[in-house]
Amino acid sequence: MRMIAATQNIHKIREMEAITADFGIKIVTQAEAGLPPTDVEETGSTFEENSALKARTICHLSGLPAIADDSGLAVDALGGAPGVYSARYAGPEADDQANNAKLIAALADVPKAGRTGRYVSVITLAYPDGRLLTARGECTGTLLTAPRGTGGFGYDPLFVPDGTTLTFAEMSAEQKNRISHRARALAGLREILEENEV
Repeated sequence: MRMIAATQNIHKIREMEAITADFGIKIVTQAEAGLPPTDVEETGSTFEENSALKARTICHLSGLPAIADDSGLAVDALGGAPGVYSARYAGPEADDQANNAKLIAALADVPKAGRTGRYVSVITLAYPDGRLLTARGECTGTLLTAPRGTGGFGYDPLFVPDGTTLTFAEMSAEQKNRISHRARALAGLREILEENEV
């Protein structure tokens, strides 16, 4: 099955490709599908709303099935922030380094026991006939006081998944892709596809 990616984020595309390759989904970039680069404004208040909005928009523009991921980090001590604003936590033009610095500052007075949170990913498939399939995955963990590791992206250098001692940024892509929020959402999507024989 060929799906067009409803994102310009090459890190997300590579992760989704690595995880979906073994269950028959081939993810192509918008450029590969002949679509001009299109970033869909995330106006939803939940991961589900933003994921559906992106998938529907790219499906409509391309006429092809589209796959979207909306994901972010929800920190308990911050009432779930940065949440849907994870990519722009330090401002609309912020990069990963600026977002991480803001998170470190926001948690400066929070003791280790209270530095819990979860990465959330919501994956949506939109089909030209209007069908939407949605799956959600979460990975719980703790946040460090300083970054560790050079891999991954986003808040990966600060996030230690439960049951491990490594941050996502210290893991290989294969290690991360076995336990990440995105892997869990895509596994859920696979189950939905199998149940519906799509």
